[in-house]
Formats: sequence, structure tokens, C-alpha cells
Amino acid sequence: MSVPARVQAPPAPALLEIQAPIRERLDQVAPEMWRIVRADAPIVEAVNAHLMGMKGKMFRPTLLLLASALEGAPEERAVPLAAAGELVHLASVVHDDSVDHSALRRGMPTINALFSHQVAVIGGDFLYSRALAELVRLGDLEPLRVLTAASNEMTLGELRQLATYDALEFTEQDYWTLIRCKTASLLGAMCEIGALAGAPRWRAAMARYGERLGMAFQVADDLLDYTADASQLGKPSGNDLREHKVTLPLICALPKLSRVERARVEALFADPTPGDAHIADVVAIVDGCGGLEAARLKGAEFAEEAEAALTGIPASSARDALTDAIAYVIERRF
Repeated sequence: MSVPARVQAPPAPALLEIQAPIRERLDQVAPEMWRIVRADAPIVEAVNAHLMGMKGKMFRPTLLLLASALEGAPEERAVPLAAAGELVHLASVVHDDSVDHSALRRGMPTINALFSHQVAVIGGDFLYSRALAELVRLGDLEPLRVLTAASNEMTLGELRQLATYDALEFTEQDYWTLIRCKTASLLGAMCEIGALAGAPRWRAAMARYGERLGMAFQVADDLLDYTADASQLGKPSGNDLREHKVTLPLICALPKLSRVERARVEALFADPTPGDAHIADVVAIVDGCGGLEAARLKGAEFAEEAEAALTGIPASSARDALTDAIAYVIERRF
């Protein structure tokens, strides 16, 4: 994954290219999600319809289906497993948006903004419970065990974040623990479950691949919040700083700040509603102190570890797509 100095890296593959080997099965995932969450209740139907319109790029189901195809045709249960896993992800998104009081997600109103925080909390619970019910219907304990363990990690991660009282005392180790729980645990679970549904001898390798990919994914996402504009993110740029969230770029920069720069950062975190100019100022400070570059390098390390996890898996279109997914995560072509 590393690129020699002065050599231009090739463009990252588009997600549609990565999804090509499993396109037919991936197209079945959304209908399966609809089937799983269907309920005879107008409010549930309204929430589900909005969620399905903002379900995103189906990256997690893509990983599960690719892992299931490493040794040829996967089992039929791969599609409902992918649907259940994506519902757990959606449930976490709904809850996170409510906790953060976020108004936008991928350019669309969040459930809490469109309906209410109460509906968001109960709606997220509904998605999660229906996902678990689907795993029970499939009658296989191992995927249920893997997904519930990941869900528990995600919940603990959110609780740890809420328990952080002094944001600027949030350490790099705190950050690794948080993103491993909130992001990497589910990507690792999706890859592991995929292997269980078609390539079980690669279960451990795929769990490792997904977890390392998830770490790289979150680092890249946190970098985007510093470097992308709102049209790329589907949410306001600089939103982490606006919400007083400390992520890797700032963590890497903090030890290098002058007293004046530290005071400007502290002033932002003391301001309940920091303005765009103040956020741009702190972004510039973080960049000038090397925070963005340090975060990029760490993301690249995780990407290399994800690629190493694929060592030994026989060549196939699915394996090639999993390799391409690493470059996609780092470059995040939208």
C-alpha cells in the first residue's frame, strides 16, 4: 500500500468497481432489509422509508458478500446476513445522530430532525431488534454471536465517548479504543460473518482484515472532516470541531502547539457555538503543526495491516475487490 517518494499513486477504484463481483447479490440486500423491518404501523413505515432513502453506499454489506465469495459461490444466507448487519449499522447511525443532535446525514434530514429524538431512539431499537430476530430465524449461532459482540462494543464505545468530560485531555490511546469500538468492530464482524457464509477457513483472516480496515476507515473519515467541503461529506465540514469532538488530527497536533495556538484551540472548545472562521483557524493550526499528515500516515499503517491480513488467500475477483477496498477507504472517492 505504501507509495515510493515522488511516485504518483494510481487513482483509487470507485466503489461500483469494487462491488462488481457481487453486484447481483448486493442488489438483493435492500429488498431483504425492507422484508426484515416491514411492520403494520404508519410511523414505522415512515421512518423506514426515510432510512432506506439515506442508506448510503452499502459498504458493509459489500465487504460481507465479498468475504463470502472468496471460495466461489457463497451460501444463500449471505444476503440476509448482509441485510441484518446493515440494519445494525443503520440503528447505530440513528442513535448517534440523536445523541449528537445532528440535523443532516448524507445531505438528508436525520430521523431525530425529521421526526423527534424519541422516535429516533425507539426507531433505532426497532432496527436492531429486527436484525437480531432475522439472525435467530436463520438459526446459526455463530453470526449471532459475532454481531451481538460487535454491537456491545459499539455501545461501550458510545458510552466511553459520553463519559469524556475534558475533550482536550482525550489521548491517542483513548481515540484508538473509541474507533475500534464504534467503527472497526462492526466492519470486522461483517467480514467475519461473510467468511462464515462461504469461506469459513478464512474467518480469522477476514475478521482481522475488517478490523484493520475499519481503523483506517475512521481515520480517513476524521481527516475528511478537516479537509473536505460539505458537498463531499453530505454533512457540514468541520462538524467534529463544531461539536467539540477531538479526533486524531488534533490529537497529533496538540503536543506541538505554541501557547498562543493552544489558547485559540481552547477558546474554540469553550465556545458553545463556534463560527466558521474560528473552525477554519483551528483547522489551519492543526495542519500547520503536522496533525493532518500524522493522521494520514497512521491511516496508511492500518491500511497496510489490512492488506497483510489477506496474505495467503487464493487469488479471485472477490479477493482483488477486497484489496481495492483498502485503497477506496484511504482515498474515499465519492
